[in-house]
This record gives sequence, structure tokens and C-alpha cells, in this order.
Amino acid sequence: MRRRHQLLLVATVLTCMAAGGIPNAGGSERHPTLLTQDGVVRSGTTPLPSMQVALLEAGTRSGGHPRVLARGCTGVDGRFHLRYRRPTEPGATLYLTADGGAGLRLAAALGVTAAGDIVVNERTTVAAGYSFAQFMRGGEVAGESPGVPNAAAISHNMADVRTGSVAPLLGAPPNGAQTSTLAAFNTLADLLAVCARGRGCDALLRLAQPPGGPRPADSFQAVADIARAPGNHVAALFALARTEVVYRPVLRAAPDAWTLALRYDGNGHEVNGPGNIAFDAAGNAWVSNNYRYALNPLHTVCGGRSVLALSPTGADLPGAPYPGGGLYGPGFGIAVDRSGRAWVSNFGFQGKGCPVDPSQHDHSFSAFAADGRALSPATGWRFGDISQPQGTVADRAGNIWIANCGNRSVTRIPDGHPAAARNLPLAGTGLVKPFDIAIDAQGRAWVTGNGSDNVVELAPNGRPLRTVTPPGLHRPLGIASDTEGNLWVADNQVLPVPCEGNTTADLAAALHKSPGGGRRPGVVMIRPNGTPAPAPFTNGGLVLPWGVAIDGDDHVWVANFGGQRLAELCGARVSSCPPGYRTGQPISPPATGYGSDGLVRNTGVQIDPSGNVWLANNWKTVPIQTNPGGHQLVVFVGVAAPVRTPLAGPPQRP
Repeated sequence: MRRRHQLLLVATVLTCMAAGGIPNAGGSERHPTLLTQDGVVRSGTTPLPSMQVALLEAGTRSGGHPRVLARGCTGVDGRFHLRYRRPTEPGATLYLTADGGAGLRLAAALGVTAAGDIVVNERTTVAAGYSFAQFMRGGEVAGESPGVPNAAAISHNMADVRTGSVAPLLGAPPNGAQTSTLAAFNTLADLLAVCARGRGCDALLRLAQPPGGPRPADSFQAVADIARAPGNHVAALFALARTEVVYRPVLRAAPDAWTLALRYDGNGHEVNGPGNIAFDAAGNAWVSNNYRYALNPLHTVCGGRSVLALSPTGADLPGAPYPGGGLYGPGFGIAVDRSGRAWVSNFGFQGKGCPVDPSQHDHSFSAFAADGRALSPATGWRFGDISQPQGTVADRAGNIWIANCGNRSVTRIPDGHPAAARNLPLAGTGLVKPFDIAIDAQGRAWVTGNGSDNVVELAPNGRPLRTVTPPGLHRPLGIASDTEGNLWVADNQVLPVPCEGNTTADLAAALHKSPGGGRRPGVVMIRPNGTPAPAPFTNGGLVLPWGVAIDGDDHVWVANFGGQRLAELCGARVSSCPPGYRTGQPISPPATGYGSDGLVRNTGVQIDPSGNVWLANNWKTVPIQTNPGGHQLVVFVGVAAPVRTPLAGPPQRP
């Protein structure tokens, strides 16, 4: 194997010589009309000479191809110097590859701005491979904006291309030593070190081949394939990584799956009990926040009075978090409409002992402009008989729908005009404790009844159409619609929503209860004609399921209020699932889901335009009721098919 690697290295050297020599950085005359990119290619701290380096502009549409801006080779010190013309495409996303033969390809995502002198190594390759995972085919990066440029920016949360080291966000709290993600990241980098240090890449390329997919031709594509199928050959990949330990800290045992989950906490003192997430057209995350920030769980907190707004990399948007607009203790209800306005429903959450009367606030909803300006008055908007509102969604016609958990109704806001809001009494449907809403492709609204164990279908104008009572459904929570018109419902089984007489203390007391009749929490599918599947889909990845999201391939993603895990199920479009899978079958490991010690108790789950899955760390694992809120958003990088945002009905590919 080593002899073959040496022969290929000789071939690479000859290729570099044929291309005009092996230049050292700074050894070429600079042309005044050209830009330059300098850097070094390394494995750990070892320079890699005779690597063929290419600077590329990512393709701007799905199925497109990148454009080569410059080529060159590394010198004996591993350094390279490239000259290129400025890309004509506005906001072009640039990345570098370095090929060494035998399937070795290292890479680094540069993004849309100049990166200066950079390092390309195993860490930058893992960061780029995971971030670009949903846009890579055949070793090429191509896809629509904002997904691709956001992905490049997110890669810089894991690896610093200026130094080749771990990026500050991954290396420090709330990441760093507080979770296992840093160790998993380094272990993946060691997989590439095996490939880069003379052992050859055959084992890596073989183990990274996704089920039903082609074998990757190089190590960069292999990383992307691992990111997209993180449960594939987990133990064997871990064993291979242990043969060449270059980076530390590393995992001591094989993980459940090769996921990389980053925790975001904004400015570090604002996130407390995030309930749900909604993305705007640029991929920024707007987040409902249950409580005012306080770190001490014994310190009583009152309701949150600002909406969080984070960039795709987890930084606050300018001026965020945004106060005002009558916000108080929002829960699961947040949506961004197609004009960019954020709608937040005020449930009145607060910690035990807060002196505020929540009933003065839980009959309103708020709205914010795209720049964070509050559009609603200081008391919020109180039209449409709002009562303890929860799930909030926008449809494609611009209407806003709000589930009123406190009075068995739904409020519909036509064309986003608050004063025209109309309450839809649903007493005749049997709906109790309306919690979440999904809009299907026909504009119909489907509402879960946490207290009535059913789902109610409403016409686009709000007229009740039917009540669906799936067998075994109990305490349903989140709901989402797929592209084929199916509805997917979180069948929680045990948790009562704290409205209509129930409190958060009741919800906390129910955390350790077991479902009756030997049933298990799961997910229920309802077909477009209202016919439920014969039985819920259950597996070990589903523990107190709460939020549900559908990705661009119609895979079903479920947040869990227990178990510290994210679940992925094969949806109704089985052609997009691994070969042989059937609807409802877990794609994530069936015994564990995608586990992460960065998770606590999760409610909202949503998918962004780069294919990242975001979860809301809503409550602590041990939720002391004075201040039970979790303090982060958790982002699983590159695991899902991207979704066009803002979401207004079933998912659409960007």
C-alpha cells in the first residue's frame, strides 16, 4: 500500500512539474489586476509537498458545476501561491482543494470574502465536508444561495482556516469540553490523517460509501458522505481513526452516529427556554424565548420579553435580541411570513414565584419587521380572541394561523392584517387544547388537540372539514406536512400542555410517567384524505416526541423532550430513503436516534437552507420550576436535505 502511495506521489510531482514547476509562496511575480491566495497544506503539523491545489467558485445552482479560478502546486514546505481574477458572480462562494493522489483530497471553505493566508488540513476538510454535505456530488460543490454561502460560513464555526486549528466557537463553551462534539470532530480529522500519511485511502472510501450510493472518489467527498449517512459503518470508521491519532481530544469509544452538533447561545446571556425556531429568507433564525435570562436555576425568572434573532452562524443579528411589541413568555408559537415579518404568540410562560400575573399577557400576539422593529403595540395585538397561544404558522397566501390552547379555538389573521383577525370556534370538532398547526399544499390547516387526542382539518378559509382520531394517539404535540400531503404528528403519549387548568408543574410531574396500555411514544402519519396509518411508528429514537419537521427529501425529523436525541424517519417518499427502507422506518440508529450530550429537553425542530437541523434546548434535563429553561440552540450540521425559507406550508427545495 505504501509503495502504491509513493508511486502516486511521484506521479503528482511530475504533474506539478508539467504544469510549470512547484512554486513556493511568494515566488511568483504579482500581477496588479489579479488577486492572490496564499496558504499551506498540512497533515497535522507536517507540510504536504507536491499537492495539486485548486481555487474554485462553487456552482450557483443544484446540479451545476464549480468554476476553477486558479491552479497550482505546493512546494517542499507545503506552501502555495495562486493568482486569479475576481469572480463576476456577486456573492460567489470560494473553496480550495488539495489533491495528493491515492484518493487524498483535502479542502477548506473560504466563503464570500478574502481569507488571507490560510491552512488546508484534515480539520478544515471535515469542517467543509460537513457544512457542504448537502451540496456535494462527485467531489464538486454547487447549490443555491443562501444555502451554499451560509454553509461556508458555518464551516468556520468548526475550523479556523487561518490557522488550521479548531475554531473558537467549537473550542469554547457552550461547546468545547462541555460536549463530545469537539472530540468527534477531531476523530473525524484523524480518519483523514490515516489517508494523508501513507496508509492510503481505500479503507476510508470503502467505509464512507453511502447505502445505495456510489463509492466516493476522494476523501473530501467521503467526509460529505459520512455527514449525510452518519449511522453508516460507525464502529469500523472509529476503529480506522484510532490507527492514526494526530488531533486531540478524541472520542474514547465509537459514537451512536457521526453527527456534529454545535450549540449556539447568541451573546451568552439571552437564551432561556427557547421554544421554537423560524427561518427568514436569508436563513437567519428567529426564536421564541420562554423566560428572561438567568443562569441560576433557583433564581425565579419571569417571562421573556424579547425575540431572539441569530445569523446562520449563531451570532446575534444587528440590534438583537429585539424587545417590545408586547412580548411576554412566548412558547412554541413563532413564524416568519413571506414578507419577512416575524410573528410571535405570547403564552405567558414564567418561572415559579414570578410576581407577574400571566393572564395579563397570554391573550396577545406580537410582530416584528425584518430589521427587528416591533410592529405591535406595547400590549401586543389582542384581536381574534387569543388565549394562551401556542403553534403559529404562516401560509403561502400570507395568512397567519394561531392555535389557542386556552379556549379550544384557532385564530386566523387574513393577509397578515391583525385588526382583521378572526376567531374560529372549534367546539363542534371535539378539539381540546389546540397546540400546533401545519399547512398542507392545498392551504388547509391541520391542528393537533393535546387534550382530545385528535387532529382537526380546516379549510383555507378556516371552516372545519373533519376530525381525525388515529388509533392510539394520545397527547399529540407537533405536526408537519410533507410534499405529498401527508401529515406527521408527534404522538407524545404522556405530556399535558400547561393550559386549560394544567400548569408547567403538571408537565414536569408527567415527565417520568409511562404511557398506558403498553403503548410507546411515536409518530403518527395521516394521509391527505384524513386516513391515519394503522399504527404509530415507534422506535428507540423517539422519547417524548415534541416538534416535527420535514426536510427537502420528505424525511421526517423529530425533536424529543427526553432522551437527548434527534430522530430521523423515512417519509412517505421512500425513493429518497436508503434502499429497502419503508415509510416510518428509522434512518437514525433505531435504538438511540442521533444522540448528543449537547441536547437537553427539546421542543422545536426546524431545517435551514443549508441542510442543518436546529433544535431548541427548551428545558433542562432536571427542570427546577423557578427557572427550568435551557440556554442553547443545537445545530446538527449538514444532515438534512435543505429547505427553502421562510416555510409556508410543505417544504420546498431551494
